Amino acid sequence: MTKTKRSGKVYLVGAGPGDPGLLTLKGKACLEQADVVLYDFLANPALLQYAPATAQRIYVGRRGRGQYRDQADINRLLIERAQEGHVVVRLKGGDPFVFGRGGEEAEAVAAAGIDFEVVPGVTAAIAVPAYAGIPVTHRTLASTVTFVTGHEDPTKPETLLEWPKLAGASGTLVFMMGMKNLPSIVGHLVAEGRSSETPVAAIHWGTKADQQTIVGTLDNIVARTEAVQLEPPTVIVVGEVVGLRGQLNWFETKPLFGKRIVLTRAQEQAHEFSQLLAAYGAEPVEVPTIQIVPPVSWQAIDDAINRLSTYQWLIFTSVNGVTPFMDRLHAAGKDARALALLRICAIGPRTAQELSIHGLRTDIVPAEFQAEGVIAALAQVGIRGSRLLIPRAEVAREILPEQLSELGAIVDVIPVYRTIAPTVDVASLTQQLRDGRVAALTFTSSSTVRNFVELFGGQEAVTKLVAQVAIACIGPITARTAEEYGLTVTIMPTENTVPALAEAIVRHFSEGARVVVSAQG
Repeated sequence: MTKTKRSGKVYLVGAGPGDPGLLTLKGKACLEQADVVLYDFLANPALLQYAPATAQRIYVGRRGRGQYRDQADINRLLIERAQEGHVVVRLKGGDPFVFGRGGEEAEAVAAAGIDFEVVPGVTAAIAVPAYAGIPVTHRTLASTVTFVTGHEDPTKPETLLEWPKLAGASGTLVFMMGMKNLPSIVGHLVAEGRSSETPVAAIHWGTKADQQTIVGTLDNIVARTEAVQLEPPTVIVVGEVVGLRGQLNWFETKPLFGKRIVLTRAQEQAHEFSQLLAAYGAEPVEVPTIQIVPPVSWQAIDDAINRLSTYQWLIFTSVNGVTPFMDRLHAAGKDARALALLRICAIGPRTAQELSIHGLRTDIVPAEFQAEGVIAALAQVGIRGSRLLIPRAEVAREILPEQLSELGAIVDVIPVYRTIAPTVDVASLTQQLRDGRVAALTFTSSSTVRNFVELFGGQEAVTKLVAQVAIACIGPITARTAEEYGLTVTIMPTENTVPALAEAIVRHFSEGARVVVSAQG
């Protein structure tokens, strides 16, 4: 029987202007099924996490990272990969058809007879001004908005821009890719009659932690941008709506605006933390230094589940242990009813919440969300002679089983997951750290600290690399590990939870003080 070759397809996907939260749901769905992703300079690399680990990632940006591919080469790659039967995602900054080359790429793919779709993106032309507190239209100030390229094709014999009409328009003008030509743009508008007092805003890297907004008029905007050496990518807004920025500047006033914060926890756990930090205005950068994988064998936990009736307590020391334990319970043909006679202890509220998703209510959540808190809570209720099951990581602190045994309990510690060091883009983060573009480095477990130090060249190299970076740890155990590796912990919450850690980071930067927290007491 002849096997039918799979037909390839190309998706031209708009990545939005930079904030990864502005990717559309359809764009995310396309990335999730991609075999090949071609991405450019303006597409946030964080979006690549949505593509399968097996997908080929090809950088085809047109600036900023050394050699780049010309348009003909990009077109060829799209066609060749699709003809090989692959799902190809062309991830383009902003919207594919708004002053990008999406139209040219679509033409090339269509001419080759390749099936394709266009997934519109949030264009920087409206998103970047919005993040600067500037609405491009307003009922009383601007009834029209005109998007203008600030960088025409240099091969054109003459400009196609109608400067007299642009200068005479009463609405808003938004110039894309116009920073290098700003003096010419200003000169044309003023020469054609636009008032030199017209408000202007130049917004660099809008929607990202690097966002920088310079406001002036046609008379002085060139001098003001030159004074701060403003560079591309920059969106230029001309019109009365710029005056609303004083009232509507919502993004740049957030407590963590401009702060790039690195998250080292496992990728599947980082989403909540990223959302919290982003809500405070930070740009979270996920660099997972641990990856959660199954144990080498399930035999030990399967045997424990078969003798559940012999246990009196079930203790979860991490949210990571809940799902694999419940999965093995179901694999044994059992459900939550099999746990009816067991009392359940969760190390903290997040673990208790995860248990509730599986229909389980906890009997104990200690006041102190770490092993010492569990020990104190169980000592108070009395566990002498009781048999305890602790499904946890393969490698963890031994203080819990040791001290519970000293209290007279019979303790079975069974691994239900392991943590390993994943593949990390060390070069990219190293450069950001060296350039002073990282405000804080966060650790939520001792293993994230150990793996970070190992991945980034050892203790001596890391201490130099992060010397000017705030170190944030979720609790005293993690902080103690960080200090053992020579890191100075500057942020630690009073409660060992991710929301409390996010709030502690906000307090640290809001107070503007560098208060050192000692994990030793």
